[in-house]
Amino acid sequence: MKRGITVFILVFLLTILQLGINLPAQAASFTDVPSRAADEVNYLADGEIAKGSSKTSFNPHQAITRAEAVTLIGRALQLNGAQRKTVFSDVGTGNYASGFIQSSVDKKNITNSLSGVSTGRFYPNKDVTRGEMAIMIANAFGYSYGGTTSGAAKALMDRGVASGTGGGTFGMNLTIKRADFAVFLARAINPAFRTKQSTSFSKTFWTDVENLNIRTGPSTSFVSKGKIAKNVKVLGAHSVGGWTYIKTGSTVGFVSTYYLRNSATGDGGNISAPPARADSRLSGQTIILDPGHGGKDPGSVGFGLREKDVVLSTSLKVNNLLKKTPFNVKMTRSSDTFVSINARPDFAIKNKGNVFVSIHANAASASATGTETFYYSAGTNPYVSDSKLLATKIQTRMIAAWNLRDRGVKSGNYGVLRENNMPATLAELGFITNKSDNDKLKSDYWQTVAAKAIYLGILDYYKAKGFNVETLYKVAS
Repeated sequence: MKRGITVFILVFLLTILQLGINLPAQAASFTDVPSRAADEVNYLADGEIAKGSSKTSFNPHQAITRAEAVTLIGRALQLNGAQRKTVFSDVGTGNYASGFIQSSVDKKNITNSLSGVSTGRFYPNKDVTRGEMAIMIANAFGYSYGGTTSGAAKALMDRGVASGTGGGTFGMNLTIKRADFAVFLARAINPAFRTKQSTSFSKTFWTDVENLNIRTGPSTSFVSKGKIAKNVKVLGAHSVGGWTYIKTGSTVGFVSTYYLRNSATGDGGNISAPPARADSRLSGQTIILDPGHGGKDPGSVGFGLREKDVVLSTSLKVNNLLKKTPFNVKMTRSSDTFVSINARPDFAIKNKGNVFVSIHANAASASATGTETFYYSAGTNPYVSDSKLLATKIQTRMIAAWNLRDRGVKSGNYGVLRENNMPATLAELGFITNKSDNDKLKSDYWQTVAAKAIYLGILDYYKAKGFNVETLYKVAS
């Protein structure tokens, strides 16, 4: 029996190491990254682009595979990573990178000019060479290179994204390591890491919203360096996904392209062409997000997954979406801390919340499955109808997004709902004790899908209440 357990553990660990690029890790805790690559690797990890095989190991000296490389680029460009059928015969739906691989074909043609792909095979486990790295990054970021490997290498070197291996060569056929690939990708994203100044801020834009965050990288996972007022002129360089690298005064960073327009007066239209401005009343609305459990209270546990971790991760994703809107957003907890049941509605009331959304995961028998939402329906609650409306809108979006069993909208006597004085709902995403539900709960991709569903449900609620939220739907696209 002991020998069998040992073999199982070894196989498990080998599997984790092989798929380690999908495991979450905190950048600051990597202990195996050489100093020459530490800033770039940590930068990508801060933006949830690069991940390690554990919280402390990035495996920097390990060769990077094609599947891993496309996954990193896909995350950077915010491509659709949902696992699905691909055009390649050797990449099935079960491959962790299948979504990014197919998106790389559909959206950016990142794989164009890679050897073998013209035959209908991708060779996902093949180690990437430096020449192939140059092609992938050149394709991903739109560098003109004439379709040749040498041209791609020159495009990267001219921009200070990559350098040669010494002796005047690029080392086209040498295998590239994870740390080096991360360095080159970080340089392609953020010119601050490049070996030479090659950025031209040649485009002129104007900001289209108050308090626009300027971030260190192209996603809300990166920290804000400050805020820009509305109708401010900024100079733009390149774009990464839905973000533009801009300069305002002495500050450079990334802002959401959605909130930039092409003209000073506004008649030239927003770059993303929204149909109308968001309702000005929304800036007076405060959304309270309540990730259940936390700290000493793990919540329900299933298959090694803790409810407190799942709901915090999902809630933070909802928070990031709401921060792109005029709404004010507050969280009862934003880290792994314990907050009592009574403290949660007290926090919402103290912060003058207008809507309260508590996020949880269910637990029961292994066969129980599905999504359900709750509201408090006691006769003394003046917000019964609004609470039910909010619950219904979120439930509808969650069912469409996760496609689990619809367990309905129900009345529930939960403290966070009962003690509140605002429209309030509690969403049970799925059953942590059900293997199929659990697979979605632990998936970063499906957490993102759930976050977007909750965000859209909140918008649907406000739309039903007569607010103009049409421009905000695109935030979740």
